[in-house]
Amino acid sequence: MLQAYYDNNDKFLIAADCIIFGFHNNELKVLLTRRPVEPMKNEWSLMGGFMEEGESLVQAAEKILFRYTQQKNIYMEQVGAYGEIDRDAGGRVISVAFYALVQADKFNTSLANKFDAKWINVKKLPKLVFDHNKMVDDALKLLQYKVSTQPVAFHFFNDKFTLPALQELYETIYQMPLDKRNFRKKLNNMDLLDKLEEKDKVNSKRGAFYYTFNMERYKQFLDEGKRFSL
Repeated sequence: MLQAYYDNNDKFLIAADCIIFGFHNNELKVLLTRRPVEPMKNEWSLMGGFMEEGESLVQAAEKILFRYTQQKNIYMEQVGAYGEIDRDAGGRVISVAFYALVQADKFNTSLANKFDAKWINVKKLPKLVFDHNKMVDDALKLLQYKVSTQPVAFHFFNDKFTLPALQELYETIYQMPLDKRNFRKKLNNMDLLDKLEEKDKVNSKRGAFYYTFNMERYKQFLDEGKRFSL
């Protein structure tokens, strides 16, 4: 048990809020829920909760992610801390935001019914509670930087993907069109993808080959002092 050195100092609540990104139907989406409690009950909100005694911030965020997605080993990263005095009408709450990348196709729709949750296009977000819109904006800016310098975008896919789908994902994250020839040239130059014999004939009339990301070759890529850039 920790000795109470700080009893004379003010105490604050600490929350973890999660910006859960998913890529579905060629759209980058955020999982939102109707806030179940006052203040601002039934308003749109990010998934969140308070950090409990005995758990770290990361553990609190992982708890929230599993509660709302039932997925483990989700790619997650801290966005920042939000501590404006009046940010939460319910009391003095410091919130630490995390963004997470989930495979939307694996999302159990029964969870959406249970938590009154919905995937909403990041470009069409409603007004969210407290400072949650700013959290999403900050998370998107961080994600845009990360996917340009690290292969984190591949966490949106279940192992395999087509090059058109990969470009569509990057375009939705960057929120701008990309030149197809230049995009594929960068991919070819890094030589980090393995082409499969299998084709996607559902989303392409001619059929687009599937690819996988080669993590071992990426580690060697880094050991050689090379930089990921897309």
